[in-house]
Amino acid sequence: MDSSRITLDQWRALQTVVDAGGFAQAAARLHRTQSAVSHAVARLQAQLGLQVLRIEGRKAVLTEAGVAVLGRARELLRGAADLEQFARNLERGWEAEIRLVADAALPSALLMEALRRFKPLSQGTRVQLRQVVMSGAEEALEEGGADLVIGTHLPPHCLGDLLLEVEFVAVAHPEHALHRLGRTLTQADLADQVQVVIRDSGARNPRDAGWLVTEDRWTVTSIDNAIAAVQAGLGFSWLPRLQIQALLDQGGLRPLPLEEGQRHRGSLYLLYGHPQQVGPATRLLAEQFRTLAAEFAP
Repeated sequence: MDSSRITLDQWRALQTVVDAGGFAQAAARLHRTQSAVSHAVARLQAQLGLQVLRIEGRKAVLTEAGVAVLGRARELLRGAADLEQFARNLERGWEAEIRLVADAALPSALLMEALRRFKPLSQGTRVQLRQVVMSGAEEALEEGGADLVIGTHLPPHCLGDLLLEVEFVAVAHPEHALHRLGRTLTQADLADQVQVVIRDSGARNPRDAGWLVTEDRWTVTSIDNAIAAVQAGLGFSWLPRLQIQALLDQGGLRPLPLEEGQRHRGSLYLLYGHPQQVGPATRLLAEQFRTLAAEFAP
């Protein structure tokens, strides 16, 4: 059997005969003659070498093999319809792909919820997500490698929206030596301890996040790794409250009772990578982030 010779029109005829309950009803739905529909299904069965329909009274009924075949045919027809719609969307300027660059300080729950809300509205547009730290977002803008950027800095001559204020809290494991001192801490107390810092993912002008206060530092490449290191008792760090709130509530991490500098605030900005050429899908995804950020705001 040469399956490539079976056309979408034949599969559509079979599906409609089954759904409508007969050849006459299918012909009416497809705006074709009954003989044309009958010929399409008969030719399909001949090419398959398989009986997929049998007639019971005046109704066309699927055989056991027909049930299995039609299930796959429905997937094929849905895929073809989706492809045609996607092509029409592209013709209207709808993007095939959005390159999203997001700083790791953006709460994962907000990021994933925005993508979840965007998915049923995306009309087939793919999202390519790249997570960065600090200047990595700026580099993506400079290199033209992003359509939508969420970063910690608003570069000169760039227009963007303040999306979210992020609070970073100095924390350590409850059994860490700093907590065992049992008093308010000074910067001098921190000097002899290991600090966990996050490496900037940018290559041109990298900097370390974590408000450097010690020479004894362990550097990791993501906020998730920093959280894991502090939770394992390897050191202390300033970490985003929104991402560690559950650990704070459960007692897995405890804020350090610093005399000063116990909390720092940072900002996350939403920017378009190509402000003069923003497509409808990119604007729609940006709107999901703006809406959710308002819900996340304290």
